[in-house]
Amino acid sequence: MGAEKDEFERGLPHESLVRLVADLHAQNIAIREEQRQAAKERRSDRRWGIAFKAVLVFVPVVAGAMFLASSTGFSLGPYQDVVGVVHIQGEIAQGMLASADKVVPALEDAFSDSHVKHVVLAIDSPGGAPAEAERIAQAITILKKRHPKPVTAVIGNMGASAAYMAAMHADHIVAGKYSLVGSIGAIIAPWRLDQAIAQFHVSQRVYASGKLKAFLNPFTPVSQESDAKAKQLVSHVGDMFVKELVRQRGSRLKQHVDFGTGEIWSGEEAKALGLVDEIGSLESLVRNSQSVETFNFGPRESTLTRFATSMGRAMVDTIVGMPGWQWSSSLR
Repeated sequence: MGAEKDEFERGLPHESLVRLVADLHAQNIAIREEQRQAAKERRSDRRWGIAFKAVLVFVPVVAGAMFLASSTGFSLGPYQDVVGVVHIQGEIAQGMLASADKVVPALEDAFSDSHVKHVVLAIDSPGGAPAEAERIAQAITILKKRHPKPVTAVIGNMGASAAYMAAMHADHIVAGKYSLVGSIGAIIAPWRLDQAIAQFHVSQRVYASGKLKAFLNPFTPVSQESDAKAKQLVSHVGDMFVKELVRQRGSRLKQHVDFGTGEIWSGEEAKALGLVDEIGSLESLVRNSQSVETFNFGPRESTLTRFATSMGRAMVDTIVGMPGWQWSSSLR
């Protein structure tokens, strides 16, 4: 009995040592786990910090790139079959939104895109320079041969003069009942300021290499030769316009109608005369098309231009609204 008790007492320090070692091992494992978790958290914090900094840099860059793309009229797509819309809006003249320099590249983009199954000219223009309209018309003719696609001109509020010159090169012309169509012909309208400056005993001396070199000079009296030349010029250009109309739409035109009077017709009248094929709108055309989606190829007014225009209008409105301006403008 005494021997067993001694053996039991000798075993106690050994069991305590085993427990101590086990506790130390468990603590070591816990410390290493804490260190591992702390390192994991530091890595996570580091990644979030990098991601946050990347966002701070990336978002402004992307926003700036999107703004720059928008300001230059750039857009992505289309990614499915669409009706490609090219706008001829406003005066057709060099430097304007409807200039050939801006409309022709938009036409090239629309015709060359494989997703565009139908090209639409969305026209809302009183006309402008015939040479600019000629460039647009020639581009339509060339691109139709290069990329055979149906081309429809849709006239909104107005498709007159040079705007109709471009429209008649489409395969089909659509206009609204209340659209204004026509004004086929040419016009020269120079100012006559010679009588006005004569009131101040001022005149202009002109040295020209030929008697008709300065025939449109507004500061000199109109000679018989100048008058005759101006009439001959507008008559010739007007006749060319009518002949081009007959070449493009001869079989569809109503017979025994003088289209060169320069008059303008409503959409319904234009349809009856054969200048328009259908009464409708861009929306009705798209609904009846196999491609129900439209894609705007422009040309678009840039964001910077719109901003400058809006700022200019705001400044004018502010100035006109000032009492001083109202008072001074009322003087006669």
